[in-house]
Formats: sequence, C-alpha cells, structure tokens
Amino acid sequence: MNNKQIMKKIIAMIIAAIFVVGSLAACGSGQEGAAQTGGSSAADNGEKLQIVTTIFPIYDWVESILGENAPHAEVTMLMDNGVDLHSYQPTVEDIMKISTCDLFVYVGGESDAWVSDALKEAVNPDMVVVNLLELLGDSVKEEELKEGMQGEEHEHEEEAHEDEEEAEYDEHVWLSLRNAEVLCEKIEQAMEESDPDCKDIYQKNLEAYTGKLQALDAEYEAVISKAPVKTLLFGDRFPFRYLVDDYGLDYYAAFVGCSAETEASFETITFLAGKVDELSLHSVVTIEGSDQRLAETVVQTSKAKDAQILSLNSMQSVTAKEVQSGTSYLSMMEENLKVLEEALK
Repeated sequence: MNNKQIMKKIIAMIIAAIFVVGSLAACGSGQEGAAQTGGSSAADNGEKLQIVTTIFPIYDWVESILGENAPHAEVTMLMDNGVDLHSYQPTVEDIMKISTCDLFVYVGGESDAWVSDALKEAVNPDMVVVNLLELLGDSVKEEELKEGMQGEEHEHEEEAHEDEEEAEYDEHVWLSLRNAEVLCEKIEQAMEESDPDCKDIYQKNLEAYTGKLQALDAEYEAVISKAPVKTLLFGDRFPFRYLVDDYGLDYYAAFVGCSAETEASFETITFLAGKVDELSLHSVVTIEGSDQRLAETVVQTSKAKDAQILSLNSMQSVTAKEVQSGTSYLSMMEENLKVLEEALK
C-alpha cells in the first residue's frame, strides 16, 4: 500500500469516527442540534465567525484582513506545531473544526489531498471554502526538474505510473509577494461572503495590507536588480520557484520543493559543487530546519571550500509560539530579503 492510499485510509477512519460522534450528539440534542446546522452563519447568530486555515501565511493574511475586527472572529491555524505542509496529518479535532467552520482556507496541492474527504462530512451547509491553487489558475507552476536536480525515487511502480500521467504543481505559492496580493484579495472576498456586515472593515484592512505587500515587493525589486549575482544555489529542497521567477533569478538545487528525498547522490553533489566554482558563488542556501549537512558537503566538494551557508525561510513549519511572539508573513519576507541580499553578493 503506497503513502497516498495509507493517508486516504486514515482520513476515512477519522471521518467515520466523527460521523458516529456527530450522530450521537445530534440524537442527544434533538431540535436544538438541528438548528445549529441550519442556513445562518455564526456571525448572524451573534457567535464568533469561525475561520480555519492550514498554514501560517494564510493564517496571517486572514488576521491582517480582520484587523481591529479580530475579536469578532476565531481563527485557527491547523499546522501550528512545526509540522510542515508535506508531512501534516489531520487529527480528529482538526477535521471537526473544519466540518463546522464558516470559512476554510487551504493551499490545495497534492499535500492537501486529505481535504476533499474531510469536506464530505462538513455539517455547516454555508461554509465558504477557498483553495489557493484554484484561485491562481494558470499562474500555478508545475514542479521543475532542473539540470543537476535529483528526481524522486519511486518505490512503487504504481506511483511512478501516476506521476507520469499527472502533472505535479508547485504548492509554495505564498512565497511570491505578488501571489500574496492576489490571494489576499480573494480571501477578503470570501470573508465578505461569510460575514457581509463587516465588508467595509475588511476592504479597508485589505487596502492597507496590499500597500505593505507592494512596498516590500518594490524593495525586493530594487535589491535584486542591483545585485551582482543573479543565481541562487540550494543544497536542499527548493520551494522558492515563485519568488525567483518574480525577479528574474536563476537557481540550482538538490531537490524540488515538495521532494521527500534527504540523501543526495554523488552526481548531484558534484554538479552543485561545480556550479559553485563555475559561477564563483559565495553562498549555498538551505531552508529553515535543515541540518545543513548536504550544503556543507557541497561547499567542501567545491574547489574554494569557503562558501557560506545561508538559510531562507519557506514558512512551512511556523509554530504557535512564533506567532504569539509577533512573527508575521511580512516580517519573515523582510528577513528573507536580507538573506537574499547577502546571497547575491
């Protein structure tokens, strides 16, 4: 049984458990329980608007659009314990939150394959669901197996056959400030649909936040346009395709952004080390949480052996503690710009 089949089985078992619990609760509550699943939103009933998000960037965008109206809503970030999008498995509590919320916002790539099953048992008929990849449409990029990059190792012929037939899309759409601007506008519209009484507040907050996104985008453009180096080299996975494409940067990497591989081949290491020498690069980049062993090996395999190792944050494993300490999407993108400025010297 492959990983996708195992995951589907787990989700099915969770949903079955929720269905049983929900049925028992409905029997015990009688007509009152039936009224709770009626056609009115939480906001209409004087309750808090329930918004559920999967990853940190979406959560922060929603909070920014809520602004001063935040006490009116309860926003849940499912992936708040450091587990990233690619390895996350929903708990029973997570799926129950989704099934009853007013607005659910998720990325929508292969890593979110569990969502379709979770939504089948939703008990709120007025739930608004937002899929980021669907919103971006033709702007979504297929994963790119670039020169020197190590492909996935397929343990099952069935999986290999599926991969040949279906395009795999790069899920890391939030790492483009320009995508963020588009997506925030769409999320705001969904919030209006769930909570029309606060439309003016949401539109005002969106306008202010969009201005901040555009200002930071202009800073990226200015820094990168003046940078003497126009190539990034990752001794790691590469989730920054949308970012480099926005500003015309080239890149080389060990693995694609959604890769589950951790061990690079000798050929991949020597290729990347050769690029460090050929392009006279002073930096090798990793993503947050990396043990940096692969990057260190690339550096030591290069002729100069003196490239520094830098880390860009893909925001895939932000914790609740970091959020509480004031970490935001904009602050992390600002830090990434500082790293880029150093990497492109």
